[in-house]
Amino acid sequence: MLETVQNTQAAGEASAPAGIPAAARTIGVAAIARRAFEHSDLRAESDQVLARLEACERDAGALMDLASILYSRGQAADGDQVQRDALAIRRSFATVHGDGTGPRILAFMAPGGFMANTPVDFLLSGSDAVLWQVYLDAADTELPALPAHDAALLAVGEATGHRPLLARFETLARAYPDRILNGRPERIAALTRDGVAAMFADIEGVLCPSTVRAERPALARVAHGAPLSDLGAGLRWPLVLRPAGGHAGAGMRRLSGPGALADALAECPDQAFFAAPFIDYRDRNGLFTKSRVVLVDGRPYPVHLAQSEDWIVHYLSSGMLTHAGRRAVEAAWFEDFDTGFARRHAGALAAMQERIGLDYWGIDCAELADGRLLVFEADTAMIVHDMDDRELFSYKCRPMARLFAAFQALAVADSSQASGGGA
Repeated sequence: MLETVQNTQAAGEASAPAGIPAAARTIGVAAIARRAFEHSDLRAESDQVLARLEACERDAGALMDLASILYSRGQAADGDQVQRDALAIRRSFATVHGDGTGPRILAFMAPGGFMANTPVDFLLSGSDAVLWQVYLDAADTELPALPAHDAALLAVGEATGHRPLLARFETLARAYPDRILNGRPERIAALTRDGVAAMFADIEGVLCPSTVRAERPALARVAHGAPLSDLGAGLRWPLVLRPAGGHAGAGMRRLSGPGALADALAECPDQAFFAAPFIDYRDRNGLFTKSRVVLVDGRPYPVHLAQSEDWIVHYLSSGMLTHAGRRAVEAAWFEDFDTGFARRHAGALAAMQERIGLDYWGIDCAELADGRLLVFEADTAMIVHDMDDRELFSYKCRPMARLFAAFQALAVADSSQASGGGA
């Protein structure tokens, strides 16, 4: 097995595009995530990575792939440590799509797991692009040496821990000679939950519930009898509370009153939270329906729609796999998206695009009975993929390919080759 893996790796390196050092080459996040999504144990990928590390324990590309394998298994702390080990050796890594003869896309990245950055590797699905991922640090005083590339993107997503890096990028980018997609770090940093709520508050046809960032002591006072309005305007019971650093609904609770808030604080050790009024968005069938939409160069594209009995709607746990009726609803949404959803909310989407001002971003949202668009969040790092079963979800194949093609076209539009140093 080891000899086979080594021979396969050697053949892959021999056919790799010129200019990619062996230690920079990675299997890539998208390929590893796809195998994990298919319920693979990732044994082949693990064997390949371990063979590389046996040959050279300082093979940074292999360490990055090992970190991705650990992230895909839910071992975030271990993944973070292995990624740090890789970044101590080198800062740039290449993933080859197809035959690698397409454009070379450079993504400026922040360290972290799958949700830390714009999912560029997924968005290049079906292409022949080479993705260079260059990891930055808030302590950088200048950009590291960059590999030759045709287009660049600021992929760092909004997060509390990313604020210093996004602020630093404003200075770093001044030395970059060409256009950077999403190259407005201050606009990415503004996509906090409370920031988005304030940004969208007065857009006609949009309901983005008033959201307040609250520290534990202030919440504790409300739990012990202080008025909810002390936290900020627009709040009411029931209240949705989530840890400020949470994603994908982690730690989110719907609270009926002060007693429930006291219980939540006792169970959660976090010091900062976001609070917003709960909006009941059930449809006439009693289901909660949530959609993900991304905008590429201002044009909306569908990503997914999920229905669930639970108000916290996660695609993977919502029953889409087992409920043919729910898949039929999603299929119809995809089919009629341009003449349906996108047309109904054209004005709202255009207004949000104007205020966000980025080349690529997305929203999680729901359509309310009164015609308004209920917006839960806006972000540049939402997971977008085409990993669903191609038979069961055949209706997704064409729309996702169209989305990816739009992103890839955006990435190379009007770009000139940027000169990079050594990789």
